[in-house]
Amino acid sequence: MLGVLSAVSALALAGCADRAPEEPAPSPAAADFPVELRPEGAPAVTIEQRPERIVSLSPSTTETLFAVGAGDQVVAVDSASTYPAEAPKTSLSGINIDPVAIAGHNPDLVIVESDLDGKLAETLGKTGTETLVLPAPATLDAAYDQFELVGKATGHAAEGADLARRTKEEIDKLVADAPEPAEPLRYYHELDPTFYSVTSATFIGQVYGLFGLINIADQGDPNALGGYPQLSAETILREDPDLIFLADTRCCGQNADTVAARPGWDTLSAVKQDRVFALDDDIASRWSPRLVELVRTVADAVAGK
Repeated sequence: MLGVLSAVSALALAGCADRAPEEPAPSPAAADFPVELRPEGAPAVTIEQRPERIVSLSPSTTETLFAVGAGDQVVAVDSASTYPAEAPKTSLSGINIDPVAIAGHNPDLVIVESDLDGKLAETLGKTGTETLVLPAPATLDAAYDQFELVGKATGHAAEGADLARRTKEEIDKLVADAPEPAEPLRYYHELDPTFYSVTSATFIGQVYGLFGLINIADQGDPNALGGYPQLSAETILREDPDLIFLADTRCCGQNADTVAARPGWDTLSAVKQDRVFALDDDIASRWSPRLVELVRTVADAVAGK
């Protein structure tokens, strides 16, 4: 009997030796790669495998990366990426881009807002690093698309799709629940104390447009000056906005009191009715999931809160 058992064991071992070792099943995230991405207004890029060392040179994208669950894959972000607090902020710049400094972080994926003439992608491509360009979206739908795209690029496709869906639903609800004023309200959005503003043709301007607000910066041509005109104090006083939104509270220390102290501004309807609203500079300039907070502030302003 012992001899028979020994023979059977030997045959079994021989059979195992003849079979090739089984490949481990790919993880759900790895199975999503390679993936081809086609961002609006930027070159298509194919990412062969799940990136494990991501460098983000876009504050908006940095926020989105962490929101979709890819924070552990981020090894460096630019100096303007102030949120979330755990983001590995460095001295890298998303404006004055330094390929050598970027390469020093040994990334396998770099995300930027712009890459003139594709020079960064060409340079980093020589080291095997992919460059994904995600320019400022022109519409809210384009912003939602970027949430999904960031999810796909990082192996978090389901999370990206869910983030886009939830953000859209929250914004749609805030807009639907906002009261409709008896007459359209006029507003002024301030970028800095020298009266640079945004028109309704910009991404931020479209947020206000959700509530039917009239932008005094349009001046008959919302596309003029790229949508970022510099108004004069005289123009603002003449237009007399019902609402004033300050996106220069952190950078420049502006608030309702400093606005009221400007020559003649105490006569404005927004000032007299206490409808000057302080915004977080970063939230008011980014197309990140925190966009919901901006929309909520505008909704409260429309409701007179």
